[in-house]
Amino acid sequence: MFDIFNMLKKDQEKAPKQVTRETIIGDILDMDQTTAPYFMEIGMHCLGCPASRGESLEEACAVHGVDCDELIEKLNTHLASKKA
Repeated sequence: MFDIFNMLKKDQEKAPKQVTRETIIGDILDMDQTTAPYFMEIGMHCLGCPASRGESLEEACAVHGVDCDELIEKLNTHLASKKA
């Protein structure tokens, strides 16, 4: 059974890291903790809070009055640069 879990986990690791409006903040931070400064820049200082980690990127941008598409571009550029 653990072999199946490990195979699924390896498949997930191979999946490209791509952020969308629906991506959950906690998932982005779990992908790469070095994305935290991008959230701090928009005034999202409570990254450890369960509520903030459970928000979608779109929800967080709406609350903080930030252009979601611009933040998505920054995050995806950052994540892509880490792969190279």
